[in-house]
Amino acid sequence: MLGVGGCYNDESPQRRDAKHGPGQSMSLRKQIKESRQLDDAELRERLDYDDAALLAECEVHTFRASGPGGQKRNKTSSAVRLLHRASGLIAIGKESRSQHENKSRALRRLREEIAVETRVPPVEPVCWPDNVSIVRGRLEVSAKNPSVFHVIALVLDALATSRGRLADAAQALGISSSSLTRFLSDHNKVWGRANRIRAAAGIAPLRQ
Repeated sequence: MLGVGGCYNDESPQRRDAKHGPGQSMSLRKQIKESRQLDDAELRERLDYDDAALLAECEVHTFRASGPGGQKRNKTSSAVRLLHRASGLIAIGKESRSQHENKSRALRRLREEIAVETRVPPVEPVCWPDNVSIVRGRLEVSAKNPSVFHVIALVLDALATSRGRLADAAQALGISSSSLTRFLSDHNKVWGRANRIRAAAGIAPLRQ
């Protein structure tokens, strides 16, 4: 929503979801998916794009983000909202006073959105990125690893194919169930998506 001076008000999709209720937020996600110009496989390919190429597919909006207690975190419009035109996905970065840093955060969050929202049939055996290690059944990848978004996508693909069954997904991935659970719990959006996959299959949610 445009605010004073053409800047965007500090209202993220998550805050809009909370205001409008879960039913409307689910409807919004459905509308976004139906408006896509790319199928899941095509959108997944964007994980291989460098930042410049991915940013070229986005509308970039800047706005002023409010800090705690109504104080302004930024006196200038340094917060960044990215709208990926071909998918309708939105990502926001607003923690820093630097627009460059916020843009970088927003791009990482857009990659996470792509990984979480797209499902493609998994390849057997699973093909992990070169800079990801599996050591005695333990998945080792840090949140700062640029391949973490590919890992998120692979993990959720396996879980979706296994209809939410954790042990089956872990076996397909060649890792232990405890390692899979640990990875899911380290990423809030991934944990939430995993539980939606389980709910659709009639399985109880994972508990942290």
